[in-house]
Amino acid sequence: MIDIVFIRENIELMKQTCINKKMPADIDRIVELDVQIRAASGNVDALRARRNEVSKSKEKTPEIIDEGRRIKIELADLEEDYKTLKTEFDHLMLYVPSVPDADVPVGAGEEDNLELRRVGAVREFSFEPKDHLEIMENHGMIDVPRGVKVAGSRSYFLKGKAVMLELAVSRLVIDMLETRGYTPMAVPHIVRRDAMEGTGYFPVGEDQSYKIDDEELYLVGTSEVSLVSYHMNDVLNLEDFPIRFAGISSCYRKEAGTYGKDTRGLYRVHQFHKVEQVIFCEADKSKQEELHNEILKNTEDILAALELPYRVCLACTADLGQWQTRKHEVETWMPSRDAYCETHSCSSVGDFQARRGNIRYRDENGKMTYAFTLNNTAIASPRILIPLLENHQQEDGSIYVPIALRPYLGVDVLRPTI
Repeated sequence: MIDIVFIRENIELMKQTCINKKMPADIDRIVELDVQIRAASGNVDALRARRNEVSKSKEKTPEIIDEGRRIKIELADLEEDYKTLKTEFDHLMLYVPSVPDADVPVGAGEEDNLELRRVGAVREFSFEPKDHLEIMENHGMIDVPRGVKVAGSRSYFLKGKAVMLELAVSRLVIDMLETRGYTPMAVPHIVRRDAMEGTGYFPVGEDQSYKIDDEELYLVGTSEVSLVSYHMNDVLNLEDFPIRFAGISSCYRKEAGTYGKDTRGLYRVHQFHKVEQVIFCEADKSKQEELHNEILKNTEDILAALELPYRVCLACTADLGQWQTRKHEVETWMPSRDAYCETHSCSSVGDFQARRGNIRYRDENGKMTYAFTLNNTAIASPRILIPLLENHQQEDGSIYVPIALRPYLGVDVLRPTI
Protein backbone atom coordinates (compact mmCIF):
# COMPACT_ATOMS: atom_id res chain seq x y z
CA MET A 1 0.00 0.00 0.00
CA ILE A 2 1.25 3.46 -0.92
CA ASP A 3 0.77 6.40 1.43
CA ILE A 4 -2.02 8.57 -0.01
CA VAL A 5 -0.11 11.68 1.11
CA PHE A 6 2.78 10.58 -1.10
CA ILE A 7 0.39 10.02 -4.01
CA ARG A 8 -1.15 13.50 -3.55
CA GLU A 9 2.28 15.10 -3.65
CA ASN A 10 3.68 12.98 -6.52
CA ILE A 11 0.82 12.46 -8.96
CA GLU A 12 2.93 12.47 -12.14
CA LEU A 13 5.55 10.20 -10.59
CA MET A 14 2.84 7.71 -9.65
CA LYS A 15 1.39 7.79 -13.18
CA GLN A 16 4.84 7.18 -14.66
CA THR A 17 5.42 4.35 -12.17
CA CYS A 18 2.26 2.65 -13.39
CA ILE A 19 3.51 2.95 -16.97
CA ASN A 20 7.02 1.73 -16.17
CA LYS A 21 5.78 -1.23 -14.13
CA LYS A 22 3.01 -2.02 -16.63
CA MET A 23 0.50 -2.00 -13.80
CA PRO A 24 -2.41 0.28 -14.64
CA ALA A 25 -3.91 2.03 -11.64
CA ASP A 26 -6.37 4.92 -11.87
CA ILE A 27 -4.33 7.60 -10.13
CA ASP A 28 -6.61 10.42 -11.26
CA ARG A 29 -9.68 8.72 -9.81
CA ILE A 30 -7.83 7.92 -6.58
CA VAL A 31 -6.86 11.58 -6.15
CA GLU A 32 -10.42 12.67 -6.95
CA LEU A 33 -11.84 10.23 -4.40
CA ASP A 34 -9.29 11.36 -1.83
CA VAL A 35 -10.57 14.95 -2.11
CA GLN A 36 -14.18 13.81 -1.86
CA ILE A 37 -13.47 11.53 1.09
CA ARG A 38 -11.73 14.26 3.05
CA ALA A 39 -14.62 16.63 2.40
CA ALA A 40 -17.18 13.97 3.32
CA SER A 41 -15.25 13.11 6.46
CA GLY A 42 -15.23 16.77 7.50
CA ASN A 43 -18.97 17.04 6.94
CA VAL A 44 -19.62 13.89 8.93
CA ASP A 45 -17.43 15.07 11.81
CA ALA A 46 -19.12 18.47 11.87
CA LEU A 47 -22.59 16.94 11.88
CA ARG A 48 -21.64 14.47 14.61
CA ALA A 49 -20.36 17.34 16.72
CA ARG A 50 -23.64 19.21 16.26
CA ARG A 51 -25.58 16.05 17.09
CA ASN A 52 -23.66 15.76 20.35
CA GLU A 53 -24.41 19.40 21.17
CA VAL A 54 -28.11 18.87 20.52
CA SER A 55 -28.25 15.67 22.55
CA LYS A 56 -26.59 17.41 25.51
CA SER A 57 -28.86 20.44 25.36
CA LYS A 58 -30.89 20.92 28.48
CA GLU A 59 -33.58 22.64 26.44
CA LYS A 60 -35.88 20.08 24.86
CA THR A 61 -37.91 22.47 22.80
CA PRO A 62 -39.78 21.28 19.70
CA GLU A 63 -37.14 23.02 17.56
CA ILE A 64 -34.29 21.16 19.30
CA ILE A 65 -36.10 17.84 19.03
CA ASP A 66 -36.85 18.45 15.35
CA GLU A 67 -33.21 19.37 14.65
CA GLY A 68 -32.07 16.15 16.33
CA ARG A 69 -34.32 14.15 14.00
CA ARG A 70 -33.09 16.00 10.93
CA ILE A 71 -29.44 15.47 11.94
CA LYS A 72 -30.01 11.74 12.39
CA ILE A 73 -31.42 11.39 8.87
CA GLU A 74 -28.80 13.65 7.28
CA LEU A 75 -25.95 11.95 9.13
CA ALA A 76 -27.09 8.50 7.99
CA ASP A 77 -27.03 9.70 4.37
CA LEU A 78 -23.62 11.33 4.75
CA GLU A 79 -22.15 8.23 6.39
CA GLU A 80 -23.51 6.05 3.60
CA ASP A 81 -21.98 8.36 0.97
CA TYR A 82 -18.66 8.31 2.84
CA LYS A 83 -18.74 4.51 3.01
CA THR A 84 -19.40 4.26 -0.74
CA LEU A 85 -16.51 6.59 -1.55
CA LYS A 86 -14.15 4.79 0.85
CA THR A 87 -15.04 1.36 -0.56
CA GLU A 88 -14.14 2.44 -4.09
CA PHE A 89 -11.01 4.23 -2.86
CA ASP A 90 -9.76 1.20 -0.88
CA HIS A 91 -10.34 -1.08 -3.89
CA LEU A 92 -8.44 1.16 -6.32
CA MET A 93 -5.56 1.60 -3.86
CA LEU A 94 -4.95 -2.16 -3.93
CA TYR A 95 -3.73 -1.80 -7.54
CA VAL A 96 -1.24 1.04 -6.99
CA PRO A 97 2.38 -0.14 -7.39
CA SER A 98 5.33 0.98 -5.29
CA VAL A 99 7.86 3.39 -6.78
CA PRO A 100 11.10 1.71 -7.95
CA ASP A 101 14.40 2.86 -6.48
CA ALA A 102 16.35 5.41 -8.49
CA ASP A 103 18.94 2.89 -9.73
CA VAL A 104 16.35 0.51 -11.21
CA PRO A 105 16.59 0.56 -15.02
CA VAL A 106 13.45 1.38 -17.00
CA GLY A 107 12.63 -1.54 -19.26
CA ALA A 108 9.89 -3.47 -21.03
CA GLY A 109 10.66 -6.94 -19.70
CA GLU A 110 13.29 -9.34 -18.39
CA GLU A 111 15.37 -8.83 -21.53
CA ASP A 112 16.07 -5.31 -20.21
CA ASN A 113 17.40 -6.49 -16.85
CA LEU A 114 20.92 -5.28 -16.15
CA GLU A 115 23.54 -8.00 -15.73
CA LEU A 116 25.89 -7.11 -12.88
CA ARG A 117 28.23 -10.08 -12.61
CA ARG A 118 28.85 -13.71 -13.48
CA VAL A 119 30.36 -16.08 -10.96
CA GLY A 120 31.83 -19.48 -11.75
CA ALA A 121 32.83 -20.97 -15.07
CA VAL A 122 30.24 -22.53 -17.35
CA ARG A 123 31.25 -26.15 -17.78
CA GLU A 124 32.37 -27.41 -21.16
CA PHE A 125 31.44 -31.08 -21.45
CA SER A 126 33.71 -33.62 -23.12
CA PHE A 127 30.64 -35.81 -23.75
CA GLU A 128 27.04 -35.26 -24.80
CA PRO A 129 25.32 -34.10 -21.59
CA LYS A 130 21.85 -35.27 -20.64
CA ASP A 131 19.07 -33.04 -19.37
CA HIS A 132 17.88 -33.35 -15.78
CA LEU A 133 14.85 -35.46 -16.66
CA GLU A 134 16.90 -38.13 -18.43
CA ILE A 135 19.45 -38.10 -15.59
CA MET A 136 16.70 -38.53 -13.01
CA GLU A 137 15.05 -41.34 -14.95
CA ASN A 138 18.39 -43.17 -15.18
CA HIS A 139 18.75 -42.79 -11.40
CA GLY A 140 15.19 -43.82 -10.58
CA MET A 141 14.61 -40.36 -9.12
CA ILE A 142 11.36 -39.35 -10.76
CA ASP A 143 8.01 -40.57 -12.09
CA VAL A 144 6.25 -37.96 -14.19
CA PRO A 145 3.56 -40.14 -15.85
CA ARG A 146 2.18 -41.26 -12.50
CA GLY A 147 2.42 -37.70 -11.21
CA VAL A 148 0.25 -36.58 -14.11
CA LYS A 149 -2.09 -39.52 -13.55
CA VAL A 150 -2.60 -38.55 -9.92
CA ALA A 151 -2.52 -34.74 -10.07
CA GLY A 152 -2.63 -33.56 -13.69
CA SER A 153 -0.18 -31.59 -15.79
CA ARG A 154 3.10 -30.26 -14.37
CA SER A 155 2.96 -32.87 -11.59
CA TYR A 156 5.57 -35.43 -10.58
CA PHE A 157 6.74 -37.89 -7.96
CA LEU A 158 10.27 -37.46 -6.64
CA LYS A 159 11.72 -40.82 -5.63
CA GLY A 160 14.61 -42.28 -3.72
CA LYS A 161 17.84 -40.33 -4.14
CA ALA A 162 16.00 -37.25 -5.46
CA VAL A 163 14.07 -37.00 -2.19
CA MET A 164 17.26 -37.33 -0.19
CA LEU A 165 19.00 -34.79 -2.42
CA GLU A 166 16.17 -32.27 -2.01
CA LEU A 167 16.21 -32.76 1.76
CA ALA A 168 20.00 -32.45 1.83
CA VAL A 169 19.97 -29.15 -0.07
CA SER A 170 17.19 -27.81 2.15
CA ARG A 171 18.99 -28.82 5.32
CA LEU A 172 22.27 -27.29 4.11
CA VAL A 173 20.45 -24.01 3.46
CA ILE A 174 18.54 -24.01 6.75
CA ASP A 175 21.69 -24.78 8.73
CA MET A 176 23.56 -21.99 6.95
CA LEU A 177 20.81 -19.44 7.59
CA GLU A 178 20.35 -20.45 11.21
CA THR A 179 24.03 -19.84 11.94
CA ARG A 180 23.56 -16.38 10.42
CA GLY A 181 20.73 -15.43 12.77
CA TYR A 182 17.66 -16.55 10.83
CA THR A 183 14.92 -18.32 12.81
CA PRO A 184 13.66 -21.41 10.95
CA MET A 185 9.88 -21.25 10.61
CA ALA A 186 7.59 -24.03 9.36
CA VAL A 187 4.60 -21.98 8.23
CA PRO A 188 0.92 -22.49 7.32
CA HIS A 189 0.43 -23.41 3.66
CA ILE A 190 -3.21 -22.31 3.79
CA VAL A 191 -3.92 -18.65 4.56
CA ARG A 192 -6.80 -16.21 4.68
CA ARG A 193 -7.47 -13.62 2.01
CA ASP A 194 -6.20 -10.74 4.16
CA ALA A 195 -2.78 -12.44 4.29
CA MET A 196 -2.64 -12.56 0.48
CA GLU A 197 -3.84 -8.96 0.15
CA GLY A 198 -1.58 -7.76 2.95
CA THR A 199 1.55 -9.04 1.23
CA GLY A 200 0.56 -7.73 -2.21
CA TYR A 201 -0.21 -11.06 -3.85
CA PHE A 202 -3.90 -10.09 -4.22
CA PRO A 203 -5.68 -8.72 -6.16
CA VAL A 204 -2.82 -8.44 -8.66
CA GLY A 205 -1.69 -12.01 -9.33
CA GLU A 206 -4.80 -13.64 -7.88
CA ASP A 207 -5.08 -15.79 -11.00
CA GLN A 208 -1.87 -17.60 -9.94
CA SER A 209 -3.31 -18.87 -6.64
CA TYR A 210 -5.30 -21.94 -5.68
CA LYS A 211 -8.48 -21.20 -3.71
CA ILE A 212 -10.22 -23.67 -1.42
CA ASP A 213 -13.82 -23.82 -2.61
CA ASP A 214 -16.52 -22.37 -0.35
CA GLU A 215 -13.90 -20.82 1.94
CA GLU A 216 -11.86 -17.61 1.82
CA LEU A 217 -8.69 -19.70 2.14
CA TYR A 218 -5.80 -20.00 -0.31
CA LEU A 219 -2.66 -22.08 -0.84
CA VAL A 220 0.50 -19.97 -0.60
CA GLY A 221 2.89 -19.57 -3.50
CA THR A 222 5.68 -18.65 -1.07
CA SER A 223 6.17 -18.72 2.69
CA GLU A 224 6.74 -14.96 2.45
CA VAL A 225 2.95 -14.61 2.67
CA SER A 226 2.74 -16.48 5.97
CA LEU A 227 5.88 -14.94 7.45
CA VAL A 228 5.02 -11.31 6.74
CA SER A 229 1.45 -11.95 7.94
CA TYR A 230 2.88 -13.46 11.13
CA HIS A 231 3.28 -9.88 12.39
CA MET A 232 0.06 -8.51 10.85
CA ASN A 233 -1.46 -5.83 13.16
CA ASP A 234 1.54 -6.11 15.51
CA VAL A 235 3.58 -3.31 17.04
CA LEU A 236 7.17 -4.51 16.89
CA ASN A 237 10.05 -3.46 19.13
CA LEU A 238 12.75 -1.31 17.55
CA GLU A 239 15.43 -3.11 19.58
CA ASP A 240 14.40 -6.44 18.00
CA PHE A 241 15.26 -5.30 14.46
CA PRO A 242 16.25 -6.77 12.17
CA ILE A 243 13.92 -9.74 12.58
CA ARG A 244 15.20 -12.56 10.36
CA PHE A 245 13.12 -15.59 9.34
CA ALA A 246 13.89 -18.66 7.24
CA GLY A 247 10.49 -19.90 6.09
CA ILE A 248 10.06 -23.55 5.15
CA SER A 249 7.03 -24.61 3.13
CA SER A 250 5.59 -26.32 0.15
CA CYS A 251 4.35 -23.77 -2.39
CA TYR A 252 1.56 -23.87 -4.95
CA ARG A 253 1.11 -21.84 -8.14
CA LYS A 254 -1.26 -22.23 -11.06
CA GLU A 255 1.30 -20.91 -13.56
CA ALA A 256 -1.59 -19.21 -15.35
CA GLY A 257 -0.63 -17.87 -18.76
CA THR A 258 2.17 -20.40 -19.30
CA TYR A 259 0.24 -22.99 -21.32
CA GLY A 260 2.68 -24.84 -23.57
CA LYS A 261 5.71 -23.17 -21.95
CA ASP A 262 8.42 -25.18 -20.15
CA THR A 263 6.31 -28.33 -20.25
CA ARG A 264 9.24 -30.75 -20.13
CA GLY A 265 10.93 -31.39 -16.85
CA LEU A 266 10.82 -29.59 -13.53
CA TYR A 267 11.41 -25.94 -14.38
CA ARG A 268 7.78 -24.83 -14.11
CA VAL A 269 5.57 -26.92 -11.83
CA HIS A 270 2.47 -26.38 -9.70
CA GLN A 271 3.91 -27.63 -6.40
CA PHE A 272 7.41 -27.12 -5.07
CA HIS A 273 9.41 -26.84 -1.85
CA LYS A 274 11.08 -23.63 -0.81
CA VAL A 275 13.17 -22.05 1.93
CA GLU A 276 12.57 -18.29 1.96
CA GLN A 277 14.45 -15.46 3.64
CA VAL A 278 12.21 -12.75 5.13
CA ILE A 279 13.37 -9.73 7.13
CA PHE A 280 11.60 -6.96 9.05
CA CYS A 281 13.61 -3.81 9.77
CA GLU A 282 13.21 -0.15 10.66
CA ALA A 283 12.08 2.31 7.98
CA ASP A 284 15.59 3.28 6.96
CA LYS A 285 16.74 3.12 3.34
CA SER A 286 20.40 2.63 4.24
CA LYS A 287 19.55 -0.23 6.60
CA GLN A 288 17.33 -1.79 3.95
CA GLU A 289 20.20 -1.59 1.47
CA GLU A 290 22.52 -3.29 3.94
CA LEU A 291 20.05 -6.11 4.57
CA HIS A 292 19.26 -6.46 0.86
CA ASN A 293 22.95 -7.09 0.24
CA GLU A 294 22.97 -9.54 3.15
CA ILE A 295 20.20 -11.77 1.80
CA LEU A 296 21.67 -11.54 -1.69
CA LYS A 297 25.03 -12.69 -0.34
CA ASN A 298 23.33 -15.58 1.46
CA THR A 299 21.98 -16.77 -1.87
CA GLU A 300 25.32 -16.42 -3.59
CA ASP A 301 27.00 -18.34 -0.76
CA ILE A 302 24.44 -21.12 -1.17
CA LEU A 303 25.12 -21.42 -4.90
CA ALA A 304 28.86 -21.35 -4.23
CA ALA A 305 28.42 -24.19 -1.73
CA LEU A 306 26.54 -26.14 -4.40
CA GLU A 307 29.43 -25.38 -6.80
CA LEU A 308 27.13 -23.89 -9.44
CA PRO A 309 27.84 -21.06 -11.91
CA TYR A 310 25.39 -18.18 -11.77
CA ARG A 311 24.85 -14.55 -12.64
CA VAL A 312 23.22 -11.63 -10.80
CA CYS A 313 20.95 -9.17 -12.62
CA LEU A 314 19.22 -5.99 -11.48
CA ALA A 315 15.58 -6.27 -12.58
CA CYS A 316 14.13 -3.49 -14.72
CA THR A 317 10.88 -1.70 -13.89
CA ALA A 318 8.59 -4.01 -15.89
CA ASP A 319 10.10 -7.09 -14.24
CA LEU A 320 9.33 -5.83 -10.72
CA GLY A 321 6.33 -7.02 -8.75
CA GLN A 322 3.73 -4.53 -7.57
CA TRP A 323 5.27 -4.32 -4.11
CA GLN A 324 8.98 -4.43 -5.01
CA THR A 325 11.08 -1.26 -5.06
CA ARG A 326 14.23 -3.12 -6.09
CA LYS A 327 14.93 -6.69 -7.13
CA HIS A 328 17.96 -8.75 -8.01
CA GLU A 329 17.41 -11.88 -10.05
CA VAL A 330 19.93 -14.63 -9.44
CA GLU A 331 20.09 -16.99 -12.39
CA THR A 332 21.88 -20.33 -12.35
CA TRP A 333 23.39 -21.92 -15.45
CA MET A 334 21.26 -24.78 -16.83
CA PRO A 335 23.08 -26.73 -19.56
CA SER A 336 19.94 -28.24 -21.10
CA ARG A 337 18.47 -24.76 -21.56
CA ASP A 338 21.85 -23.31 -22.63
CA ALA A 339 21.10 -20.30 -20.47
CA TYR A 340 21.20 -18.72 -17.06
CA CYS A 341 17.72 -19.19 -15.62
CA GLU A 342 16.09 -17.67 -12.55
CA THR A 343 16.44 -19.62 -9.33
CA HIS A 344 16.32 -16.79 -6.77
CA SER A 345 14.63 -13.40 -6.45
CA CYS A 346 15.93 -10.84 -3.92
CA SER A 347 13.53 -8.00 -3.13
CA SER A 348 13.33 -4.80 -1.12
CA VAL A 349 9.73 -3.87 -0.39
CA GLY A 350 9.92 -0.72 1.74
CA ASP A 351 6.77 -0.22 3.83
CA PHE A 352 4.35 -1.48 1.15
CA GLN A 353 3.50 -4.75 2.91
CA ALA A 354 3.66 -3.23 6.39
CA ARG A 355 1.07 -0.60 5.46
CA ARG A 356 -1.26 -3.25 4.10
CA GLY A 357 -0.69 -5.54 7.07
CA ASN A 358 -0.58 -2.74 9.67
CA ILE A 359 2.87 -3.79 10.92
CA ARG A 360 4.37 -0.95 12.95
CA TYR A 361 6.97 -0.02 15.54
CA ARG A 362 7.82 3.02 17.63
CA ASP A 363 10.93 4.78 16.35
CA GLU A 364 13.62 6.33 18.55
CA ASN A 365 11.37 9.39 19.01
CA GLY A 366 8.37 7.30 20.01
CA LYS A 367 6.57 7.91 16.70
CA MET A 368 4.48 5.00 15.36
CA THR A 369 6.07 4.00 12.04
CA TYR A 370 5.50 1.28 9.45
CA ALA A 371 8.29 -1.30 9.22
CA PHE A 372 10.22 -2.24 6.08
CA THR A 373 10.26 -5.80 4.73
CA LEU A 374 12.65 -7.71 2.48
CA ASN A 375 12.65 -11.22 1.05
CA ASN A 376 14.76 -13.56 -1.06
CA THR A 377 14.65 -17.18 -2.07
CA ALA A 378 17.15 -19.29 -0.20
CA ILE A 379 16.40 -22.41 -2.23
CA ALA A 380 13.50 -23.65 -4.35
CA SER A 381 13.19 -27.29 -5.35
CA PRO A 382 12.81 -29.08 -7.67
CA ARG A 383 14.01 -26.17 -9.84
CA ILE A 384 17.42 -26.13 -8.14
CA LEU A 385 17.79 -29.83 -8.98
CA ILE A 386 18.00 -28.91 -12.66
CA PRO A 387 21.39 -27.13 -12.51
CA LEU A 388 22.58 -29.34 -9.66
CA LEU A 389 22.13 -32.56 -11.65
CA GLU A 390 22.99 -31.21 -15.07
CA ASN A 391 26.17 -29.38 -14.09
CA HIS A 392 27.47 -32.23 -11.92
CA GLN A 393 26.70 -35.18 -14.23
CA GLN A 394 29.64 -37.40 -15.20
CA GLU A 395 30.31 -39.28 -18.42
CA ASP A 396 29.61 -42.66 -16.78
CA GLY A 397 26.14 -41.47 -15.74
CA SER A 398 27.05 -40.79 -12.11
CA ILE A 399 26.49 -37.47 -10.37
CA TYR A 400 29.24 -35.63 -8.51
CA VAL A 401 28.09 -34.57 -5.04
CA PRO A 402 29.35 -31.11 -3.99
CA ILE A 403 31.53 -31.19 -0.89
CA ALA A 404 29.02 -29.17 1.17
CA LEU A 405 26.29 -31.76 0.58
CA ARG A 406 28.33 -34.84 1.45
CA PRO A 407 27.73 -34.72 5.23
CA TYR A 408 23.98 -34.78 4.52
CA LEU A 409 24.05 -37.52 1.87
CA GLY A 410 26.93 -39.61 3.17
CA VAL A 411 28.39 -40.15 -0.32
CA ASP A 412 30.56 -38.23 -2.75
CA VAL A 413 28.89 -39.56 -5.88
CA LEU A 414 25.41 -40.79 -6.88
CA ARG A 415 25.38 -43.74 -9.24
CA PRO A 416 22.65 -44.58 -11.78
CA THR A 417 20.35 -47.54 -11.29
CA ILE A 418 20.13 -48.30 -15.00
